Amino acid sequence: MFYRTRGMLGLALGTALGLACAPQAHADNVVSDNAKVTSEIKHDTLPSLRGAVSGQGSELIQGTAHPARPLPLTPREVADGAIQNTTSGLQAPTFGVGFDGVGNGFTGPQGTFTVQYAPPDTNGAVGATQYLQIVNTAFAVWSKSTGSVVYGPVATNALWKGFGGGCEANNDGDAVVVYDKAAGRWVVSQFSVSTTPYLQCVAVSATSDATGAWYRYAFTYSNFPDYPKMGVWPDAYYETFNMFNGNSFAGAQLCAYDRNAMLNGQAATQQCFQLSSSYGGVLPANADGATAPPAGSPNYLMNFGSNALNLWKFHVDWTTPANTTLTGPISIPVAAFSPACGGGVCVPQPGTRQQLDSLGDRLMFRLAYRNFGTYESLVVSHSVQAGPKKTNPYTGVRWYEIRNPASSAPTVYQQSTYAPDSNYRWMGSVAMDKQGNMALGYSLSSASTYPAIRYTGRLVSDPLNTMQAEASIVAGTGSQSGQRLSRWGDYSSMAIDPVDDCTFWYTNEYLKSTGAFNWNTRIASFKFTGCQ
Repeated sequence: MFYRTRGMLGLALGTALGLACAPQAHADNVVSDNAKVTSEIKHDTLPSLRGAVSGQGSELIQGTAHPARPLPLTPREVADGAIQNTTSGLQAPTFGVGFDGVGNGFTGPQGTFTVQYAPPDTNGAVGATQYLQIVNTAFAVWSKSTGSVVYGPVATNALWKGFGGGCEANNDGDAVVVYDKAAGRWVVSQFSVSTTPYLQCVAVSATSDATGAWYRYAFTYSNFPDYPKMGVWPDAYYETFNMFNGNSFAGAQLCAYDRNAMLNGQAATQQCFQLSSSYGGVLPANADGATAPPAGSPNYLMNFGSNALNLWKFHVDWTTPANTTLTGPISIPVAAFSPACGGGVCVPQPGTRQQLDSLGDRLMFRLAYRNFGTYESLVVSHSVQAGPKKTNPYTGVRWYEIRNPASSAPTVYQQSTYAPDSNYRWMGSVAMDKQGNMALGYSLSSASTYPAIRYTGRLVSDPLNTMQAEASIVAGTGSQSGQRLSRWGDYSSMAIDPVDDCTFWYTNEYLKSTGAFNWNTRIASFKFTGCQ
């Protein structure tokens, strides 16, 4: 059984209204004195994924849509304060390889995939020699040098074959994959919510080979742990959730898993802080690059409010959990914006009245962190209204670079809403390479352009607050129509190659033909030629 609960996240916007007028970032305040510490309910080792299972193994009835709840956002329209409606003659990063990911008709060594649900929740990560893409109930592994699929598609719960309980029995989706660059390991998480207890199932590869052995864990939660997102940090794997008590939003929960124990397949604990129902859609920072965060640095977590970003600092102490702290939020004022489509559905497509969901109520995965030595940066994006609501309410991708997050007054180094024309751009993901160049991928659609995947970028030497001209990853050739199906994406993923720290890898959703429950995905790489 699948769930998608979004309805109460907008409460964070209303609460943040009082913060938006602050002229500078607010000072830290302690959220809670003590984290809740719980042990995993089980852990073991899968000797080899290659022999675990064949086939996609979904339990769903074909044509299952994840239900969405309308956000109780306070209606508001403000002129975007950071619009970029022109681009330079420079092109986006140079295209590398491109190939289809898991989607309708995708075939690999373990069989052919059939779409049975929407949206795909497309995301992926790149390792030393492989690329792993995961959608809501299945995943596959490719050779990144050849683009050939080496394993999959298989059901995501293949990772928990023989584990027992909900992690093995349920294939409930909302899965995320990240790559631990410092350790050379893959980390996959998926929730189990169609039976109780509610679980987050986490698997850490024993090596850099995603088809080899995995250490497996199950952590339990009393409330429904929706929309989990993970970030890699030196002291922990950080996971955030939107918690629901029945149909009532209970607030975001911010958790840390014992990374050192899990890298060694040992018993592990989690430490969690529960925020109030005023805050949802929080992302944890995910460390990119060869330079680790400064010793003892807390993980940074972020969501948005009204014309502001909210920043928390989570410092975990595994030896003395009583010393674990969560401080914040610091409110960081940003240029004025209105969430895309009021946070809901408005993206047009050719040949149908069916509009698509913007998911404009939250920041988009990932919150990418990088330590440049003399400064630290966080980059993140979300979907906003770019055109006038009454006449041409097209959407754009707002992106930010936040510097010095460790200070009591983090700064917006640069920001912009990328909207060079009146096409609708949304579902973005952004990252930086080792030189500080950026790449931004996203969906694009309009009444005359089928939903497509495009990208842009900027050199560190480009004028601040600007992206270059966009380029195409794949042109869609169909619209999503029928069965009142508005759900799209839920997230996409921009990752950076850990080997050269220059090559970007992006994955997102598109359609080859008009219809319902027939989505496809695409994986592509690109880099700036000056990054070596």
